[in-house]
Amino acid sequence: MQITDSCVVSFNYTLTNSEGETIEENASMDYLHGNNNIVPGLETELTGKSVGDSLKVTVTPETGYGKINPELIQKVPRSAFDGVDSIKVGDRFQAGDDDGQSQLVTIVETQETTVTVDGNFPLAGQTLIFDVHIEDIRIATEEELKCGHVQGKCECC
Repeated sequence: MQITDSCVVSFNYTLTNSEGETIEENASMDYLHGNNNIVPGLETELTGKSVGDSLKVTVTPETGYGKINPELIQKVPRSAFDGVDSIKVGDRFQAGDDDGQSQLVTIVETQETTVTVDGNFPLAGQTLIFDVHIEDIRIATEEELKCGHVQGKCECC
Protein backbone atom coordinates (compact mmCIF):
# COMPACT_ATOMS: atom_id res chain seq x y z
CA MET A 1 0.00 0.00 0.00
CA GLN A 2 1.21 3.51 -0.82
CA ILE A 3 0.50 6.73 1.02
CA THR A 4 -2.47 8.57 -0.50
CA ASP A 5 -5.16 10.91 0.81
CA SER A 6 -7.37 9.35 3.49
CA CYS A 7 -4.63 7.00 4.74
CA VAL A 8 -3.43 6.95 8.33
CA VAL A 9 0.35 6.95 8.28
CA SER A 10 2.65 6.01 11.17
CA PHE A 11 6.27 7.06 10.93
CA ASN A 12 9.36 7.60 13.04
CA TYR A 13 11.56 10.62 12.48
CA THR A 14 14.48 12.66 13.60
CA LEU A 15 14.17 16.39 13.05
CA THR A 16 17.20 18.66 12.66
CA ASN A 17 17.64 22.26 11.55
CA SER A 18 19.85 23.44 8.70
CA GLU A 19 22.80 23.80 11.11
CA GLY A 20 22.53 20.08 11.97
CA GLU A 21 21.18 20.67 15.48
CA THR A 22 18.73 17.99 16.61
CA ILE A 23 15.28 19.36 17.46
CA GLU A 24 13.52 16.00 18.02
CA GLU A 25 15.07 12.56 17.97
CA ASN A 26 13.42 9.16 17.54
CA ALA A 27 9.98 10.74 17.60
CA SER A 28 6.94 8.98 16.20
CA MET A 29 3.77 10.29 14.66
CA ASP A 30 0.44 9.08 13.30
CA TYR A 31 -1.46 11.40 11.00
CA LEU A 32 -4.27 11.46 8.44
CA HIS A 33 -2.70 12.12 5.05
CA GLY A 34 -4.29 14.85 2.95
CA ASN A 35 -5.84 16.74 5.88
CA ASN A 36 -3.07 19.24 6.64
CA ASN A 37 -2.17 17.43 9.87
CA ILE A 38 1.58 17.87 9.23
CA VAL A 39 3.64 20.55 7.50
CA PRO A 40 2.87 20.67 3.75
CA GLY A 41 6.44 20.13 2.59
CA LEU A 42 6.73 16.86 4.49
CA GLU A 43 3.26 15.64 3.52
CA THR A 44 3.98 16.23 -0.18
CA GLU A 45 7.19 14.19 -0.01
CA LEU A 46 5.49 11.31 1.80
CA THR A 47 2.83 10.90 -0.90
CA GLY A 48 3.37 7.63 -2.76
CA LYS A 49 5.78 6.14 -0.20
CA SER A 50 5.32 2.64 1.25
CA VAL A 51 5.85 0.84 4.55
CA GLY A 52 9.58 0.39 5.13
CA ASP A 53 10.62 3.41 3.04
CA SER A 54 13.17 5.76 4.56
CA LEU A 55 13.82 9.24 3.26
CA LYS A 56 15.35 12.56 4.16
CA VAL A 57 13.10 15.56 3.49
CA THR A 58 14.22 19.20 3.55
CA VAL A 59 11.33 21.54 4.34
CA THR A 60 11.75 25.27 3.72
CA PRO A 61 9.95 27.87 5.85
CA GLU A 62 7.48 28.41 2.99
CA THR A 63 6.39 24.74 3.08
CA GLY A 64 6.96 24.31 6.82
CA TYR A 65 6.00 26.63 9.66
CA GLY A 66 6.15 29.80 7.58
CA LYS A 67 8.43 32.78 7.50
CA ILE A 68 8.91 34.90 10.58
CA ASN A 69 6.20 37.57 10.78
CA PRO A 70 7.81 40.69 12.29
CA GLU A 71 4.38 41.96 13.37
CA LEU A 72 4.21 39.09 15.87
CA ILE A 73 7.31 40.38 17.69
CA GLN A 74 6.23 43.12 20.07
CA LYS A 75 7.38 45.05 23.11
CA VAL A 76 4.82 44.97 25.88
CA PRO A 77 4.84 46.68 29.26
CA ARG A 78 6.39 44.58 32.01
CA SER A 79 3.16 45.24 33.91
CA ALA A 80 1.46 42.78 31.52
CA PHE A 81 3.25 40.09 33.55
CA ASP A 82 2.03 41.23 36.98
CA GLY A 83 1.90 38.24 39.26
CA VAL A 84 4.67 36.38 37.44
CA ASP A 85 7.64 35.94 39.76
CA SER A 86 10.32 35.44 37.12
CA ILE A 87 10.49 36.38 33.45
CA LYS A 88 13.46 35.17 31.43
CA VAL A 89 14.37 34.77 27.78
CA GLY A 90 12.94 31.53 26.41
CA ASP A 91 9.94 31.42 28.75
CA ARG A 92 6.61 30.80 27.03
CA PHE A 93 3.27 32.29 28.03
CA GLN A 94 -0.33 32.15 26.85
CA ALA A 95 -1.30 35.72 25.90
CA GLY A 96 -4.76 37.07 25.20
CA ASP A 97 -5.82 39.98 23.02
CA ASP A 98 -8.74 42.40 23.21
CA ASP A 99 -10.89 40.06 21.06
CA GLY A 100 -10.50 37.14 23.46
CA GLN A 101 -8.12 35.25 21.19
CA SER A 102 -5.16 33.53 22.84
CA GLN A 103 -1.70 32.97 21.45
CA LEU A 104 1.45 31.33 22.74
CA VAL A 105 4.36 33.79 22.94
CA THR A 106 8.04 33.34 23.72
CA ILE A 107 10.06 35.89 25.71
CA VAL A 108 12.95 37.09 23.53
CA GLU A 109 14.20 40.07 25.55
CA THR A 110 13.59 41.67 28.92
CA GLN A 111 14.17 45.30 29.83
CA GLU A 112 13.45 47.22 33.00
CA THR A 113 10.02 48.43 31.86
CA THR A 114 9.27 46.28 28.79
CA VAL A 115 9.36 42.67 27.67
CA THR A 116 9.75 41.66 24.02
CA VAL A 117 7.54 38.72 23.04
CA ASP A 118 7.50 36.67 19.84
CA GLY A 119 4.20 35.14 18.77
CA ASN A 120 5.69 33.25 15.81
CA PHE A 121 5.71 29.47 16.01
CA PRO A 122 9.13 28.48 17.43
CA LEU A 123 10.17 26.71 14.19
CA ALA A 124 8.99 29.53 11.90
CA GLY A 125 11.69 30.83 9.59
CA GLN A 126 13.74 27.66 9.84
CA THR A 127 14.70 25.13 7.19
CA LEU A 128 13.98 21.72 8.70
CA ILE A 129 15.35 18.30 7.80
CA PHE A 130 13.15 15.30 8.57
CA ASP A 131 14.85 11.87 8.51
CA VAL A 132 11.78 9.63 8.18
CA HIS A 133 11.03 5.90 8.27
CA ILE A 134 7.50 4.76 7.31
CA GLU A 135 6.23 2.21 9.86
CA ASP A 136 2.60 1.62 8.89
CA ILE A 137 -0.11 2.73 6.46
CA ARG A 138 -3.80 1.92 6.72
CA ILE A 139 -7.10 3.18 5.39
CA ALA A 140 -8.67 5.75 7.73
CA THR A 141 -11.88 4.87 9.54
CA GLU A 142 -15.11 6.75 8.82
CA GLU A 143 -14.76 8.50 12.20
CA GLU A 144 -11.22 9.64 11.37
CA LEU A 145 -12.35 10.99 8.00
CA LYS A 146 -15.24 12.81 9.67
CA CYS A 147 -13.00 14.34 12.39
CA GLY A 148 -10.13 15.07 9.98
CA HIS A 149 -7.41 13.42 12.08
CA VAL A 150 -6.37 10.13 13.65
CA GLN A 151 -8.97 8.91 16.14
CA GLY A 152 -8.08 9.24 19.80
CA LYS A 153 -6.04 12.41 19.28
CA CYS A 154 -8.75 14.71 20.64
CA GLU A 155 -11.95 14.79 22.66
CA CYS A 156 -14.23 15.38 19.67
CA CYS A 157 -14.41 11.81 18.40
